[in-house]
Amino acid sequence: MQGCSVIGLGKLGLPLAAVLASSGFNVIGSDVSQRVVDAVRSRRVISPEPGLSELLSTIDQSMLTATTDIADAVERTDATFVIVPTPSDLDHRFSLRFIEDACHEIARGLARKSAYHLVVITSTVLPGSTAGIIAPLLAAESGKRLGTDFGICYSPEFIALGNALAGMQHPDFLLVGECDEQSGENLVDIYSRLYKALPPVARMSCESAELAKLAVNTFVTTKISYANMIAAVCERLPGTEAQDVLRAVGMDPRIGTGYLKPGLGYGGPCFPRDNLALIATAASVGCEMPLARATHDFNELQAPRLAEKVLSATGGRGTVGILGLAYKPNTEVTECSQGVEIAQHLAARGVHVRVYDPVAGQNAFAVLGDSVEFAESMHDCARSADVVVIATAWDEFKGLSQDDLKQSLSGPFIFDCWDVLQPGRFAPSVRRWTPGSPESAAVPQLG
Repeated sequence: MQGCSVIGLGKLGLPLAAVLASSGFNVIGSDVSQRVVDAVRSRRVISPEPGLSELLSTIDQSMLTATTDIADAVERTDATFVIVPTPSDLDHRFSLRFIEDACHEIARGLARKSAYHLVVITSTVLPGSTAGIIAPLLAAESGKRLGTDFGICYSPEFIALGNALAGMQHPDFLLVGECDEQSGENLVDIYSRLYKALPPVARMSCESAELAKLAVNTFVTTKISYANMIAAVCERLPGTEAQDVLRAVGMDPRIGTGYLKPGLGYGGPCFPRDNLALIATAASVGCEMPLARATHDFNELQAPRLAEKVLSATGGRGTVGILGLAYKPNTEVTECSQGVEIAQHLAARGVHVRVYDPVAGQNAFAVLGDSVEFAESMHDCARSADVVVIATAWDEFKGLSQDDLKQSLSGPFIFDCWDVLQPGRFAPSVRRWTPGSPESAAVPQLG
């Protein structure tokens, strides 16, 4: 296969198109937005992602083109990757409306082709969607036969915003759900060309792969909530340190160290909704998911728990500066952001809140509005605050220094929620709290 089309050029679609093109595939990207298409043609990045601008600048114009004509993109390529949004509905199930819109156009392209074509669903969908809904739709509208004229696979990404390129270029494993063996073989052939050393490949039915995607993310969220649970105990148990406890736990090969670090809860556009989607999927077949539910419920407590600690430190007076509004570093996304939720809790309690984020300020303003004050820089935010909360582990915040802190009789207080600061940078009067530190010593009231 020489040509691939990528339908959806958003936060993950454009990195995927760039990685394919940089690996020697002729790529046609397609999006319903002319603005997005024009940006790709001029090699401009609308949604910042580390390394993406640099990679795009190295790709020849002939190797990565863009269009709003999905059918034409399909007709002129051998495989199509569909990576469009699948928003959650009120029941926490994923809507297929954008995939279905794309499939109507894909079917038009398939109808004009005589050669075999592979369709790969990369968007996260619920079990039964690829084989039970998407494949029949493509067959009915194109007049083509599944397994003969076209194939279909489900192969989602396991990557995080802010690290998308690295995740796509060096995946830990590849998940391939296949409607038939030939479809799977064709997709593995693409991956074999994409990676010099093919990562481990898990091949299975589409339904199993769809469930596996949700199961992986839910297991990760369970580890995150478990780490925060241990941290909460350590804060009240004298002589314990969460970092030490969890380091020991992670040394057990049955557990591992990944995501086993105390901090704020998880957020973003994937983990919370995938956890709830697994719960909804299980409920639809008469099963309960008490562990997944407990993971979600515990995570929901993290922002208000931290907000109460901040209120305890301030006595409800003074100014709180929040550094970090993106749900994680290296992205402007604020969906389910712990920093935003903490700001909301404090503002609702009448606290004067100043906030700052290197790139997510505009998105955060759409949520917070005038309920908080937006600072121009990290230094501006910190110097005006009696209490500073580091809610996102941006590298920039590692540079916070004694000179950035407000000088007061009681001394400044820092809630370092991701343990990014070196304690030796500050005078003894600067009180610093990290997750899992003994609570009695960590949160005295300001004078």
